[in-house]
Amino acid sequence: MFLIAARHDLRLHIYGTDCQVYLGTSVEDVRLAVSKFAACVTNINAWLSVSRLRLHAAKTQLLWLGSSQLVDRVDCQDVLVLGTRVAISDTTHDLGVIIDRELSLTAHVTAVCRSGYKQLHQLRPVVRSLSMNATKTLVQAFISCRLDYCNSLLFSITDGLLRRLQSVHNTAAHLVTGACRCDHITPVLRQVHCLPVRERVLFKIAGLVYQSLAGAPPAYLADDCCLLSHACRRRLRSNSNDI
Repeated sequence: MFLIAARHDLRLHIYGTDCQVYLGTSVEDVRLAVSKFAACVTNINAWLSVSRLRLHAAKTQLLWLGSSQLVDRVDCQDVLVLGTRVAISDTTHDLGVIIDRELSLTAHVTAVCRSGYKQLHQLRPVVRSLSMNATKTLVQAFISCRLDYCNSLLFSITDGLLRRLQSVHNTAAHLVTGACRCDHITPVLRQVHCLPVRERVLFKIAGLVYQSLAGAPPAYLADDCCLLSHACRRRLRSNSNDI
């Protein structure tokens, strides 16, 4: 499949039964890109048919990625995929993360906040009968894991979106400690030994970078991380300290 995608100048990612095809193009060459994509999908489906497998056109999702100005200029609202007209979507799911066309992650943050508040609403009547440690375990299982899942992608989101996630985190901390909503959140987070959302994101990225430099993660991560002193050919003042 990878060779077929490469012949059509496309990139292919496979995870389990999910197959993702990527193609970069300019607005002027959209029609050419669509024809390449359709031809690639047809060849991949033919290759799968040999093994008595097939692509499910009805489950196919298409998404234009770019700035709002560029995406609005694209004159293509659907694509013919294996005889089925597939409409262009505004969002799509990628391993549990909702990707929107501008990569702002607004839809993903909205979904995380909605599910987080829903879980908190269901836990509130129960925690009165639980100890603080038991409540903390439940919050970790139902709330914190949602905030931490793929949170390295949240590094460059807007402060407004971060505040929405932090609001869910603060509500969960108040629920664990039984503190009043009007209490300052910093002592509450210290009591439950939790970092704010922004610091949790930075901690995740720092951990990934450290593991990449140590050779622990997959090659596609380790190859993109190196010491600044090794990357720069000319000497800079920032080269004196390894980072």
